[in-house]
Amino acid sequence: MLIARRADTRARADFATWKMMAKLNGASALPPEAQNFLASYKKLLEQMGDADASEATIQLMYRSYYAEMGGAGKAPEVPARSREPVAADSGNVTAFRRLPAKPKAGTSDPNAKRPLPVMLIFACLVVVYVAIRYYWK
Repeated sequence: MLIARRADTRARADFATWKMMAKLNGASALPPEAQNFLASYKKLLEQMGDADASEATIQLMYRSYYAEMGGAGKAPEVPARSREPVAADSGNVTAFRRLPAKPKAGTSDPNAKRPLPVMLIFACLVVVYVAIRYYWK
């Protein structure tokens, strides 16, 4: 079943890539095998709708890849992957969820520790620097 899943995934990815390259007028740069599959897709497209022709071409590619990857016998049916429902108006966009806002430290507790002022840190660094310089002389 692992070979079947890999062959199906590869067939779907390759078909999508080749179809997009054909739309961008780059089909001549594809390997001969890809051009043959696209030619069969165009023939099927004349007989049926786009979705059916795409699925039929992917199944042809899947059977070819299954045999190429060492699958024995007839290629088994690969169960369809479950997909999340996509809203019709959102297209191909995934909405991000906004994280909850973090409460500010100063407003929640008036007795909370305040960070050291910058000048105090700078003064400590100067003292350490002077002490090291004095020690080495």
